[in-house]
Amino acid sequence: MTIKTTAALGIDISKNDFDVALLRLNKFKNKKFVNNSKGFSQLASWLKGLGVSAPEVHVAMQAKGVYGESVATFLHDQGFYVSVVNGARVKGFAQSELSRTNTDKKDACVIARFCEALKPTQGVPTAKEIRELKALFRRLEALQEALQEMLQQEQNRVADSDSILLPEIEDHITDLKLRIKQTKQAIDDHIDNYPKLGKQHELLESIPGVGPTTSAMLLSAFSNVEDFSSAKKMAAFCGLTPRQRQSGSSIRGRAKLSKIGDSRLRKSLFFPAIVAMQHNPIIIAMKKRLLKAGKCKMLIVGAAMRKLVHIIYGVLKTRTPFNENLSRATA
Repeated sequence: MTIKTTAALGIDISKNDFDVALLRLNKFKNKKFVNNSKGFSQLASWLKGLGVSAPEVHVAMQAKGVYGESVATFLHDQGFYVSVVNGARVKGFAQSELSRTNTDKKDACVIARFCEALKPTQGVPTAKEIRELKALFRRLEALQEALQEMLQQEQNRVADSDSILLPEIEDHITDLKLRIKQTKQAIDDHIDNYPKLGKQHELLESIPGVGPTTSAMLLSAFSNVEDFSSAKKMAAFCGLTPRQRQSGSSIRGRAKLSKIGDSRLRKSLFFPAIVAMQHNPIIIAMKKRLLKAGKCKMLIVGAAMRKLVHIIYGVLKTRTPFNENLSRATA
Protein backbone atom coordinates (compact mmCIF):
# COMPACT_ATOMS: atom_id res chain seq x y z
CA MET A 1 0.00 0.00 0.00
CA THR A 2 1.38 3.42 -1.02
CA ILE A 3 0.85 6.10 1.56
CA LYS A 4 0.66 9.80 0.73
CA THR A 5 1.50 11.90 3.74
CA THR A 6 3.08 15.33 4.11
CA ALA A 7 4.39 15.00 7.67
CA ALA A 8 5.98 12.41 9.93
CA LEU A 9 5.34 12.22 13.66
CA GLY A 10 7.88 10.38 15.79
CA ILE A 11 6.82 9.31 19.29
CA ASP A 12 9.26 8.26 22.01
CA ILE A 13 7.06 6.55 24.58
CA SER A 14 7.65 5.80 28.25
CA LYS A 15 5.49 4.69 31.15
CA ASN A 16 4.42 8.14 32.35
CA ASP A 17 4.82 10.44 29.35
CA PHE A 18 5.85 10.62 25.72
CA ASP A 19 7.82 13.02 23.53
CA VAL A 20 6.71 13.78 19.99
CA ALA A 21 8.52 15.32 17.03
CA LEU A 22 6.53 16.53 14.02
CA LEU A 23 8.70 16.63 10.90
CA ARG A 24 7.25 18.72 8.08
CA LEU A 25 9.09 20.55 5.30
CA ASN A 26 12.42 19.63 6.92
CA LYS A 27 11.50 21.40 10.17
CA PHE A 28 10.74 19.92 13.58
CA LYS A 29 8.14 20.82 16.17
CA ASN A 30 8.57 19.11 19.56
CA LYS A 31 6.26 18.61 22.53
CA LYS A 32 5.90 16.37 25.60
CA PHE A 33 2.59 14.93 26.82
CA VAL A 34 1.39 12.80 29.72
CA ASN A 35 0.78 9.17 28.74
CA ASN A 36 -2.97 9.07 29.42
CA SER A 37 -6.24 9.92 27.67
CA LYS A 38 -5.90 13.61 28.54
CA GLY A 39 -2.44 13.68 26.99
CA PHE A 40 -3.73 11.96 23.84
CA SER A 41 -6.42 14.63 23.41
CA GLN A 42 -3.86 17.37 23.99
CA LEU A 43 -1.67 15.82 21.28
CA ALA A 44 -4.56 15.88 18.81
CA SER A 45 -5.30 19.53 19.68
CA TRP A 46 -1.62 20.44 19.34
CA LEU A 47 -1.45 18.90 15.86
CA LYS A 48 -4.65 20.67 14.86
CA GLY A 49 -3.18 23.96 16.09
CA LEU A 50 -0.16 23.38 13.83
CA GLY A 51 -2.51 23.03 10.88
CA VAL A 52 -2.07 19.31 10.18
CA SER A 53 -4.87 16.75 10.01
CA ALA A 54 -4.90 12.98 10.43
CA PRO A 55 -4.62 11.87 6.77
CA GLU A 56 -1.51 14.01 6.31
CA VAL A 57 0.49 12.51 9.18
CA HIS A 58 2.35 9.19 9.30
CA VAL A 59 2.97 8.30 12.95
CA ALA A 60 5.76 5.99 14.06
CA MET A 61 6.75 4.70 17.49
CA GLN A 62 8.89 1.90 18.85
CA ALA A 63 7.26 -1.26 20.15
CA LYS A 64 7.50 -0.93 23.94
CA GLY A 65 4.87 -3.37 25.16
CA VAL A 66 1.88 -1.90 26.96
CA TYR A 67 3.20 1.67 27.23
CA GLY A 68 2.39 2.64 23.66
CA GLU A 69 -0.75 0.62 22.96
CA SER A 70 -3.25 3.21 24.16
CA VAL A 71 -1.83 6.16 22.24
CA ALA A 72 -1.39 4.00 19.10
CA THR A 73 -5.03 2.90 19.28
CA PHE A 74 -6.22 6.48 19.94
CA LEU A 75 -4.34 7.87 16.93
CA HIS A 76 -5.48 5.01 14.69
CA ASP A 77 -9.10 5.67 15.68
CA GLN A 78 -8.55 9.36 14.85
CA GLY A 79 -7.58 8.40 11.30
CA PHE A 80 -3.79 8.62 11.53
CA TYR A 81 -1.55 6.14 9.70
CA VAL A 82 0.24 4.49 12.63
CA SER A 83 3.32 2.24 12.49
CA VAL A 84 4.68 0.42 15.54
CA VAL A 85 8.22 -0.70 14.72
CA ASN A 86 10.93 -2.84 16.28
CA GLY A 87 13.33 -0.68 18.25
CA ALA A 88 16.30 -2.41 16.61
CA ARG A 89 15.34 -0.86 13.26
CA VAL A 90 15.25 2.62 14.73
CA LYS A 91 18.55 2.03 16.54
CA GLY A 92 20.17 0.89 13.31
CA PHE A 93 18.83 3.95 11.51
CA ALA A 94 20.21 6.24 14.25
CA GLN A 95 23.61 4.58 13.98
CA SER A 96 23.59 5.06 10.22
CA GLU A 97 23.16 8.80 10.88
CA LEU A 98 26.07 8.71 13.38
CA SER A 99 23.69 10.02 16.04
CA ARG A 100 25.40 10.29 19.45
CA THR A 101 22.84 12.28 21.46
CA ASN A 102 20.37 10.18 23.42
CA THR A 103 17.50 12.16 24.93
CA ASP A 104 13.75 11.59 24.67
CA LYS A 105 13.38 14.70 22.51
CA LYS A 106 16.19 13.67 20.15
CA ASP A 107 14.93 10.08 20.04
CA ALA A 108 11.51 11.33 18.88
CA CYS A 109 13.26 13.28 16.10
CA VAL A 110 15.18 10.17 15.02
CA ILE A 111 11.94 8.18 14.89
CA ALA A 112 10.32 10.92 12.77
CA ARG A 113 13.24 10.90 10.31
CA PHE A 114 13.10 7.09 10.24
CA CYS A 115 9.39 7.29 9.48
CA GLU A 116 9.85 9.83 6.69
CA ALA A 117 12.73 7.94 5.09
CA LEU A 118 11.57 4.32 5.32
CA LYS A 119 7.78 4.64 5.54
CA PRO A 120 7.14 1.55 7.71
CA THR A 121 3.91 -0.37 7.22
CA GLN A 122 0.78 0.37 9.21
CA GLY A 123 -0.01 -1.76 12.23
CA VAL A 124 -3.42 -3.21 13.07
CA PRO A 125 -4.75 -1.93 16.42
CA THR A 126 -5.20 -4.51 19.15
CA ALA A 127 -8.79 -5.75 19.53
CA LYS A 128 -10.75 -4.51 22.53
CA GLU A 129 -10.99 -7.95 24.16
CA ILE A 130 -7.20 -8.40 23.92
CA ARG A 131 -6.54 -4.96 25.41
CA GLU A 132 -8.84 -5.84 28.29
CA LEU A 133 -7.12 -9.21 28.76
CA LYS A 134 -3.74 -7.49 28.85
CA ALA A 135 -5.04 -5.05 31.47
CA LEU A 136 -6.27 -7.93 33.64
CA PHE A 137 -2.98 -9.76 33.27
CA ARG A 138 -0.98 -6.64 34.18
CA ARG A 139 -3.17 -6.29 37.27
CA LEU A 140 -2.46 -9.91 38.19
CA GLU A 141 1.30 -9.37 37.80
CA ALA A 142 1.18 -6.23 39.97
CA LEU A 143 -0.71 -8.08 42.72
CA GLN A 144 1.70 -11.01 42.61
CA GLU A 145 4.68 -8.65 42.87
CA ALA A 146 3.04 -6.89 45.83
CA LEU A 147 2.42 -10.24 47.51
CA GLN A 148 6.08 -11.22 47.15
CA GLU A 149 7.10 -7.91 48.68
CA MET A 150 4.77 -8.37 51.64
CA LEU A 151 5.96 -11.95 52.19
CA GLN A 152 9.53 -10.65 52.27
CA GLN A 153 8.53 -7.98 54.78
CA GLU A 154 6.90 -10.59 56.99
CA GLN A 155 10.04 -12.72 56.86
CA ASN A 156 12.19 -9.71 57.79
CA ARG A 157 9.93 -8.81 60.72
CA VAL A 158 10.09 -12.34 62.09
CA ALA A 159 13.88 -12.32 61.75
CA ASP A 160 14.02 -9.04 63.69
CA SER A 161 11.68 -10.37 66.38
CA ASP A 162 9.49 -7.31 65.72
CA SER A 163 6.00 -8.74 66.06
CA ILE A 164 3.94 -5.56 66.49
CA LEU A 165 3.38 -5.20 62.73
CA LEU A 166 2.87 -8.89 61.96
CA PRO A 167 -0.96 -8.85 62.27
CA GLU A 168 -1.20 -5.92 59.84
CA ILE A 169 1.18 -7.53 57.36
CA GLU A 170 -0.65 -10.85 57.58
CA ASP A 171 -4.00 -9.11 56.95
CA HIS A 172 -2.50 -7.41 53.91
CA ILE A 173 -1.15 -10.73 52.64
CA THR A 174 -4.57 -12.35 53.07
CA ASP A 175 -6.17 -9.46 51.15
CA LEU A 176 -3.63 -9.73 48.33
CA LYS A 177 -4.18 -13.48 48.00
CA LEU A 178 -7.92 -12.87 47.74
CA ARG A 179 -7.43 -10.18 45.09
CA ILE A 180 -5.13 -12.49 43.11
CA LYS A 181 -7.74 -15.23 43.22
CA GLN A 182 -10.46 -12.79 42.10
CA THR A 183 -8.28 -11.46 39.26
CA LYS A 184 -7.53 -14.99 38.02
CA GLN A 185 -11.26 -15.68 38.03
CA ALA A 186 -11.88 -12.42 36.13
CA ILE A 187 -9.33 -13.54 33.51
CA ASP A 188 -11.05 -16.94 33.17
CA ASP A 189 -14.47 -15.26 32.87
CA HIS A 190 -13.17 -12.82 30.26
CA ILE A 191 -11.75 -15.63 28.14
CA ASP A 192 -15.00 -17.60 28.43
CA ASN A 193 -16.94 -14.56 27.17
CA TYR A 194 -15.14 -14.69 23.79
CA PRO A 195 -15.39 -18.01 21.87
CA LYS A 196 -12.22 -17.39 19.87
CA LEU A 197 -10.21 -16.73 23.03
CA GLY A 198 -11.76 -19.78 24.70
CA LYS A 199 -10.77 -22.05 21.82
CA GLN A 200 -7.25 -20.65 21.68
CA HIS A 201 -6.97 -21.04 25.45
CA GLU A 202 -7.76 -24.77 25.11
CA LEU A 203 -5.23 -25.13 22.28
CA LEU A 204 -2.45 -23.52 24.30
CA GLU A 205 -3.17 -25.58 27.40
CA SER A 206 -2.78 -28.74 25.31
CA ILE A 207 0.97 -27.96 25.09
CA PRO A 208 3.00 -29.67 27.86
CA GLY A 209 4.56 -26.85 29.86
CA VAL A 210 1.79 -24.30 29.30
CA GLY A 211 -0.59 -23.87 32.23
CA PRO A 212 -3.70 -21.66 32.63
CA THR A 213 -1.84 -18.50 33.71
CA THR A 214 0.80 -18.81 30.99
CA SER A 215 -1.94 -19.49 28.44
CA ALA A 216 -3.73 -16.26 29.40
CA MET A 217 -0.49 -14.32 29.08
CA LEU A 218 0.19 -15.85 25.67
CA LEU A 219 -3.32 -15.01 24.49
CA SER A 220 -2.75 -11.36 25.38
CA ALA A 221 0.35 -11.35 23.16
CA PHE A 222 -0.33 -13.83 20.36
CA SER A 223 -4.11 -14.13 19.96
CA ASN A 224 -3.82 -12.63 16.46
CA VAL A 225 -1.22 -15.10 15.20
CA GLU A 226 -1.65 -13.66 11.69
CA ASP A 227 0.50 -10.74 12.86
CA PHE A 228 3.49 -13.09 12.48
CA SER A 229 4.38 -14.59 9.11
CA SER A 230 6.50 -17.32 10.71
CA ALA A 231 7.43 -18.92 14.02
CA LYS A 232 10.88 -17.33 13.74
CA LYS A 233 9.34 -13.86 13.65
CA MET A 234 7.24 -14.67 16.70
CA ALA A 235 10.39 -15.77 18.52
CA ALA A 236 12.16 -12.60 17.39
CA PHE A 237 9.28 -10.55 18.81
CA CYS A 238 10.07 -12.12 22.19
CA GLY A 239 13.80 -11.48 21.80
CA LEU A 240 14.53 -15.21 21.71
CA THR A 241 16.54 -15.41 18.51
CA PRO A 242 20.29 -16.09 18.84
CA ARG A 243 22.75 -13.29 18.19
CA GLN A 244 26.12 -14.27 16.79
CA ARG A 245 29.35 -12.39 17.60
CA GLN A 246 31.78 -13.05 14.80
CA SER A 247 34.08 -10.80 12.83
CA GLY A 248 36.78 -12.17 10.57
CA SER A 249 39.00 -14.67 12.33
CA SER A 250 39.67 -12.71 15.52
CA ILE A 251 36.25 -12.32 17.15
CA ARG A 252 34.20 -15.45 17.74
CA GLY A 253 32.06 -14.81 20.79
CA ARG A 254 29.49 -17.23 22.19
CA ALA A 255 26.01 -16.84 20.66
CA LYS A 256 23.49 -15.24 23.03
CA LEU A 257 19.81 -14.36 22.96
CA SER A 258 19.29 -11.07 21.15
CA LYS A 259 16.87 -9.84 23.87
CA ILE A 260 15.60 -7.30 21.32
CA GLY A 261 11.92 -7.84 22.04
CA ASP A 262 9.31 -7.98 24.79
CA SER A 263 11.13 -8.58 28.10
CA ARG A 264 7.85 -9.34 29.91
CA LEU A 265 7.18 -12.20 27.51
CA ARG A 266 10.66 -13.63 28.00
CA LYS A 267 10.20 -13.48 31.76
CA SER A 268 6.82 -15.20 31.54
CA LEU A 269 8.18 -17.95 29.30
CA PHE A 270 11.14 -18.87 31.50
CA PHE A 271 9.42 -21.20 33.98
CA PRO A 272 7.09 -22.78 31.37
CA ALA A 273 10.23 -23.68 29.42
CA ILE A 274 11.73 -25.27 32.54
CA VAL A 275 8.56 -27.36 32.97
CA ALA A 276 8.53 -28.22 29.26
CA MET A 277 12.10 -29.52 29.55
CA GLN A 278 10.70 -32.15 31.92
CA HIS A 279 7.33 -32.95 30.32
CA ASN A 280 7.27 -31.91 26.64
CA PRO A 281 8.65 -34.74 24.46
CA ILE A 282 9.90 -32.42 21.72
CA ILE A 283 11.77 -30.16 24.11
CA ILE A 284 13.07 -33.12 26.15
CA ALA A 285 14.60 -34.58 22.99
CA MET A 286 16.14 -31.22 22.10
CA LYS A 287 17.58 -30.85 25.62
CA LYS A 288 19.23 -34.29 25.36
CA ARG A 289 20.82 -33.38 22.02
CA LEU A 290 22.20 -30.11 23.39
CA LEU A 291 23.49 -31.74 26.58
CA LYS A 292 25.26 -34.37 24.49
CA ALA A 293 26.81 -31.57 22.46
CA GLY A 294 28.19 -30.05 25.67
CA LYS A 295 26.01 -26.91 25.68
CA CYS A 296 25.67 -24.95 28.92
CA LYS A 297 22.48 -24.93 31.02
CA MET A 298 21.35 -21.37 30.25
CA LEU A 299 21.85 -21.85 26.52
CA ILE A 300 19.62 -24.92 26.70
CA VAL A 301 16.96 -22.98 28.63
CA GLY A 302 17.03 -20.24 25.98
CA ALA A 303 16.70 -22.84 23.24
CA ALA A 304 13.78 -24.43 25.11
CA MET A 305 12.02 -21.05 25.35
CA ARG A 306 12.50 -20.49 21.63
CA LYS A 307 11.30 -24.01 20.75
CA LEU A 308 8.26 -23.54 22.99
CA VAL A 309 7.35 -20.37 21.06
CA HIS A 310 7.67 -22.30 17.78
CA ILE A 311 5.28 -24.94 19.12
CA ILE A 312 2.85 -22.23 20.31
CA TYR A 313 2.92 -20.71 16.83
CA GLY A 314 2.20 -24.06 15.19
CA VAL A 315 -0.73 -24.84 17.50
CA LEU A 316 -2.35 -21.42 17.01
CA LYS A 317 -1.64 -21.31 13.27
CA THR A 318 -3.07 -24.75 12.54
CA ARG A 319 -5.83 -24.43 15.18
CA THR A 320 -4.96 -27.96 16.23
CA PRO A 321 -4.18 -29.23 19.76
CA PHE A 322 -0.60 -30.20 20.52
CA ASN A 323 0.46 -33.32 18.68
CA GLU A 324 4.04 -34.47 19.02
CA ASN A 325 4.40 -35.58 15.41
CA LEU A 326 2.63 -32.53 13.93
CA SER A 327 4.55 -30.14 16.17
CA ARG A 328 7.86 -31.64 15.08
CA ALA A 329 6.93 -30.74 11.50
CA THR A 330 5.76 -27.16 12.20
CA ALA A 331 7.92 -26.04 15.14
